[in-house]
Amino acid sequence: MKAMKYKSLLLALHYYVAFFILAAFVVTCCLLLFMSVMAKEMGIIFTEDNIQTAARLTFGNVVVLSALFTAVDAVRRKILVTRPIRRITAAAERMTAGDFSVRIPPARGTYGEENYGQIINCLNKMAQTLSGVETLRTDFIANVSHELKTPLTVMRNYAVLLQSPDLPEEKRMEYAKGVSDASIRLSNLISNILRLNKLENQQITPTAEAFDLSDQLIQCLLQYEHVWESKGIDIDTEIPDGIRVQANPELMALVWNNLLSNAFKFTESGGTVSLKLTADGETVTVRVSDTGCGMTPEVGEHIFEKFYQGDTSHSSQGNGLGLALVKRVVDMVQGEIQVESVSGKGSAFAVKLQRGNYE
Repeated sequence: MKAMKYKSLLLALHYYVAFFILAAFVVTCCLLLFMSVMAKEMGIIFTEDNIQTAARLTFGNVVVLSALFTAVDAVRRKILVTRPIRRITAAAERMTAGDFSVRIPPARGTYGEENYGQIINCLNKMAQTLSGVETLRTDFIANVSHELKTPLTVMRNYAVLLQSPDLPEEKRMEYAKGVSDASIRLSNLISNILRLNKLENQQITPTAEAFDLSDQLIQCLLQYEHVWESKGIDIDTEIPDGIRVQANPELMALVWNNLLSNAFKFTESGGTVSLKLTADGETVTVRVSDTGCGMTPEVGEHIFEKFYQGDTSHSSQGNGLGLALVKRVVDMVQGEIQVESVSGKGSAFAVKLQRGNYE
C-alpha cells in the first residue's frame, strides 16, 4: 500500500515538473515578447528592479499554473483513463478466473472515454464467444460421458450374466450378441467423434477426384439390403447413369451412408425409402426421403447439433453425431442441405451441390 502511494506521488511530481517546464517556457517567451514590443513601441526602458519584479511574478504564475494544470490533468486522467481501464481490467481478471458471464457497460460517450468503446465491445464479444464455447464444451463432455457410459454398462451387465455357470446356450448367445452390439456402438461413437473433431479443426484436407456419383449412391444403398429386406421396406430409386462429379469420395460416402442409415432407422416395417439423383445444369441434387416418424418443427431446428436425438425411442441405434457430420461435410464442399419433414409422415433430406465446382 505504501509503495503504491509512493509511486503515485512520484507520478504526480513527474507530471508537475513536466507542466512547470512547459508553462515556464511558454510564459517566459510571451513575457519577453511583450516587454520587447513595449520597449520598442512606447520607448519604455526597463530597469533591473523592473525585470526582477517581473521575473518573480512570472515565476509565481508559472508555479500556480503548473499546479493547476497538474490538478486538472489528474482529474481528466482519473475520469477518462483510469476509470475505464479499471473496468476493463476487472472484467479481464474475471474472465481469466473463468467467469465468462461478465459484461462491461458500454462507454457513455464522454470525450476521450469513447476511445475505449472499441476495446470494450471486443472484450464483450470475446466473453460472449468464450461463454458459448464453455457451454458447448461442458455439454460435449456431458454428452460423451453419457454416450460412453451406456454401452459400457450394457457390456458390463452382459459380461456378469455370461459368468453364470449354468447359463443355457441360447441365453449365452443372446448375451454375447448384446456385448458385441454394444462394442460396435461404442466403436462407432469413438470413430464419429474423431471424424467430427478432425473436420471441425480442419485437420482433414479433402482431395478432390473425379468419380461416378451414380455408382457411389447405388453402392451405399446396397449396404442396407439386409435392413430393408428384414423390415419389409420398399425401395424407390431414380438414379440416372453416368453422373460424375469431382469431390472427395470418402467424405461424400459418409454423407450418403448417414442419411440412408437414418432413413432406414426411422422407417417402420412396410414403409418406403426413396433415393433420387437429379442433375440440372450446374446443380446436382441427391434426395433421401422416408415414410418414417418424421419430425416436429422444434426438433428440426436442432437435428444438426451434436448428440441431439429428437426421437429417443431410437437412441440405442445411434449417437446423435451422424447429421452433425453430414452438415460439416456439406459445408466443407460449399453445398446446401435442406430438410422437409412432417411429424408422423416422414422426412426428406436434399443435398444440393454446384456441379461447376466439381467438374
